[in-house]
Amino acid sequence: MMRIGELATRTGVSVRALRYYEEQNLLASERSPSGQRHYPENAVDRVQLIQQLYAAGLSSKSILALLPRVVNGEATAELLEGLAAERDRMDKQIGDLVSARDRLDTVITTATTNWRTGERCRPR
Repeated sequence: MMRIGELATRTGVSVRALRYYEEQNLLASERSPSGQRHYPENAVDRVQLIQQLYAAGLSSKSILALLPRVVNGEATAELLEGLAAERDRMDKQIGDLVSARDRLDTVITTATTNWRTGERCRPR
């Protein structure tokens, strides 16, 4: 068992982040009689996995749904399906952002024409 400071040091994650992971039910600890958090050795791997999933753009809610699909550190078919669904969700968001950027480009072009020529801004 290790205390929160040791887990933070071993994973490179702040104590505050570790507390947040607990609040989000991503990480669990046992409490000593004095209330100190104690983590099992496998918490290092779990924190590293949580960090990878955050870095990949997943929300804590998505991570919470995916974590039970990792069995003893090994991927499962359910995990792969969940990750693929997250990727599909991201692809849709990217498409939506590209469309919004294209619309903004049109507005910028129209406004630039107005600024240079005095011609009224009209959507094209």
